[in-house]
Amino acid sequence: MRSVVTGLAMAAALPLCALAQGTETGGFRNSDPDAPVEVTSDRLDLARAEGTALFTGNVLAVQGDMRLTAQWVLVTYLLNPDGTLGDDIDTITARDDVLLITPEEAAEGNEAIYTPLTNSVVMTGDVLLTQGGNTVAGDRLIVDLETGLGEVQGRVRTVLQPGTDEDQ
Repeated sequence: MRSVVTGLAMAAALPLCALAQGTETGGFRNSDPDAPVEVTSDRLDLARAEGTALFTGNVLAVQGDMRLTAQWVLVTYLLNPDGTLGDDIDTITARDDVLLITPEEAAEGNEAIYTPLTNSVVMTGDVLLTQGGNTVAGDRLIVDLETGLGEVQGRVRTVLQPGTDEDQ
């Protein structure tokens, strides 16, 4: 179960971008990646033979000041060469009303997939990123967690607000 919680912590630490396509951004930051993660849901189904843990119904993962909510979160583990269940996570998939928020930013979409082995996040389906009064919307968001580079694809719509006194 600790691996499931660790996997959800990784999902909660997704550094999503808040600017236009293909632009390096400061985006989402997890201010305390070593903080404990609390996960609540209406139901948890473990399928050891399939290597999955499925959280459903009002899923909330909280780590420090970062929150991930969705209706459905599936953690899939890698299988060892002999077919037994490994400890490493293959993917974490969140679906239905996906929302990732920090004190300064928010990202929402229909689905988000985090792949720890490639350090990548893909969010799809009516993606909306918000930072202050600035927003970016599109069909798909791809983020490389190593470089911090993000790209919004599809018909990208951006609203940038002029700076305020708080920005200075």
